[in-house]
Amino acid sequence: MKSFSHFVKLALLVTLPVSAAGAAAPRPTPPAQLAPIPVSLLVDLGSGQVLEERHPDTPFLPASVTKVMTAYVAFEEIGAGRLNLDRTFAERPETEREWFAKGTNMYITTKDRPTARDLLHGIMTASANDAAVVLAEGHAGSVEAWAARMNDAARRLGMSRSHFNTPNGWMDGGNTYVTASDLVKLADAMITRYPDLYREFSGHKRWFWRDVAMRSHDPTVGVVPGADGIKTGYTREAGYNFLGTAERGGRRLVMVLAGSPLPRVRDDAAKALLEWGFAAWDTRHLFDQGQTIAQAQVQGGDARVLPLVANREVHATIPQGSRPDVKLSVHYRGPIAAPVRKGEQVGELEIRVAGLAPGRVPLYAGRDVGVAGPFDRLWNGLADLFT
Repeated sequence: MKSFSHFVKLALLVTLPVSAAGAAAPRPTPPAQLAPIPVSLLVDLGSGQVLEERHPDTPFLPASVTKVMTAYVAFEEIGAGRLNLDRTFAERPETEREWFAKGTNMYITTKDRPTARDLLHGIMTASANDAAVVLAEGHAGSVEAWAARMNDAARRLGMSRSHFNTPNGWMDGGNTYVTASDLVKLADAMITRYPDLYREFSGHKRWFWRDVAMRSHDPTVGVVPGADGIKTGYTREAGYNFLGTAERGGRRLVMVLAGSPLPRVRDDAAKALLEWGFAAWDTRHLFDQGQTIAQAQVQGGDARVLPLVANREVHATIPQGSRPDVKLSVHYRGPIAAPVRKGEQVGELEIRVAGLAPGRVPLYAGRDVGVAGPFDRLWNGLADLFT
């Protein structure tokens, strides 16, 4: 993911009018259940605003939350047409010897022929260690090659403080680590870029393999209204972790909990934090999904301006019952050089609510802009002359 925030002198700031009704409101107090957990983060994806945070940029061991990146890489491969969900996989004998019944498992053998769909259900619902390795080796050729794809995806998503060395999060001497802020970026990309695949493989309480029910450890699905994933994780070194999300009334919250000493502490905190995020905070609607938010200047294109849109409903998140000032700015490195493809991220919308840290929502090209031809250059030159 491109970064737009540090190009201060090159960034174009377009101030958008938003009706203001009052000064800053008191920030809601987070739930007490978070106290024993060292790392926590709650973000509203519709505003990019952080509602609660504790050590969001401190690296930690993700344990099986690692498998979310494995699923995301698989989603990218499926989206690009390089992986078919009906493709079958054969496990290597060496893999069976190493991973059969090792931690949470699908108990795959060399006689089985699971499909990519089977493996992804095993990874996301059952948290199967062997499924992640079979997918990695079968598609990329080796665990190392798959890990390279995981790290490439992390780089493109802007997960600058994370590194992956294993497809399943099994203990590897600390070579696999993440931050809460980076995991929110991963969850955002998974949900917004691959919504159909996300719905197919996330948020299931159980899944059947060989007529045996494999159960999810997710503490919120079926308990917190709107909760639909994503992944728990545990090792002795990492403690009990959770990357979770819920959607209500067009609002999508994503949370991270890490290092919990006990599963019940994590589970109680997860439920309390999501409920608090919906109950203690309200929204002020700003833009519909796909609505033009601003026009960016284009250089060398067959159009002089480019509509900037969001891939989600956009709102400001405000403390419940308050009416604080809200200010918006559009950031992009401009003018944007042609060609530009529709759907390419080209900027960010900054949302400032009085008294709170600003949030940022990615902005995308609303249409294709090709390279200018001779007539386009002439027309643009004449337009510039009279502007």
